[in-house]
Amino acid sequence: MSVNKTELIDEIAKAADISKASASRALEAVIEAVTSTLKQDGTVTLAGFGTFSVSARAERIGRNPRAPHQEITIKASKVPKFKPGKALKDALN
Repeated sequence: MSVNKTELIDEIAKAADISKASASRALEAVIEAVTSTLKQDGTVTLAGFGTFSVSARAERIGRNPRAPHQEITIKASKVPKFKPGKALKDALN
């Protein structure tokens, strides 16, 4: 099963007994806060759920998919990481 953003908003509204508009604003605020913190190379830890962080990916050599024998340089970049917390892992098993 997969849940999109609209369905997640519906679930939040139902669980918190609030309007869909309020749930949407709350979800947007959480997403913005996590994004803003990660942009500043910070981490966001939600006890029992998990930790969002930023990891550096080094520059590397790859292959051009249109010309498989041609090597290309892939730039270094920052990538988001998520490490699930114990409570989340336990809930899944």
